[in-house]
Amino acid sequence: MKQVTVTGPGTTAVVEVPEPEVGPADVLVRIRACGICGSDGMYIAVGGIPPRQGATPLGHEPAGEVAAVGAAVTGLTVGEHVVLNPMAASDGIIGSGGAQGALADYVLVKDAEVGRHLVAVPAHIPFEVAALNEPMAVATHAVNRLEPRAGQTAAVFGAGPIGLGAAIGLKLRGVAHVVVVDVVANRLEKALKVGADAVINSAEEDVAQRLRELHGDAARHFSRGGAGTDLYLDAAGVPAVLETIFETAKHGARVSIVAVHKKPVAVDFGALLTSEITIALAMGYPTEIFEVTKDLVEHWERYALIVSDVVPFEEVDRALSLAGAPGAAEKVVVAFPKEI
Repeated sequence: MKQVTVTGPGTTAVVEVPEPEVGPADVLVRIRACGICGSDGMYIAVGGIPPRQGATPLGHEPAGEVAAVGAAVTGLTVGEHVVLNPMAASDGIIGSGGAQGALADYVLVKDAEVGRHLVAVPAHIPFEVAALNEPMAVATHAVNRLEPRAGQTAAVFGAGPIGLGAAIGLKLRGVAHVVVVDVVANRLEKALKVGADAVINSAEEDVAQRLRELHGDAARHFSRGGAGTDLYLDAAGVPAVLETIFETAKHGARVSIVAVHKKPVAVDFGALLTSEITIALAMGYPTEIFEVTKDLVEHWERYALIVSDVVPFEEVDRALSLAGAPGAAEKVVVAFPKEI
């Protein structure tokens, strides 16, 4: 079978590997779609992940259909559509340093348990939308770290896939008013389409002023005022975002940081002390990988707007280049043929 592998710094190849053998406790999944993540570009740039440096299988956002079920496995039948938990694989995280990647014809789920390793999704959900399950679990974890309550207000910085997923998640949890902040006009247009109540182009507008206009002025606490925004989520990873949040946040606001900051950010905790804000970091999806599936299934047409490009597996090199070029595409998903 074919598998996309990082072969060295800046290089990938579609290689032939043996098709997995299905044991009595295993499930073989034929991959039908796999999203490309920003981390895939990082893996390629550095030549892979130890101990598989130079031979790292790619792909950790999969959706597929059950091709074979071991005799000891219950709860699944051949042909069912499924999404996977890449972090639960016994042979390492799928597509992130593990022995398997989902940019491949098949993934073998060893010692498979339904609800832990994989779950079924309805057949009417397009595979490219089902492949959003993993990144939307990341977005959902970032939302959960905010502990949102119905009626609150929120600002999401970054209108990429995670930021858009977070905006959807906040609205589904009853947050009354969600603002999305970005510098790219078409991203902001998409934010409105997925359900954001307002957007701010931070390249053209004063974010703090606009948040005060949208969410009101907060009551002063000690000498601190700020916007009336209750929740802030950083899905951008730009130092200016955190500077804006820390300068604007009112007393008791909550901040969730899911973005990867590639450079250190200076924080004046002395100035922040009286704000008593809560800063929470969000990494991965400790419990959310299948919690988000219900939302994804129920609101799949809204989530589908996040997908910008669907590229056939035969053009996977183009898909990787497209996903890695800043501003060229928002969310690229690789589609596999029904029959191999």
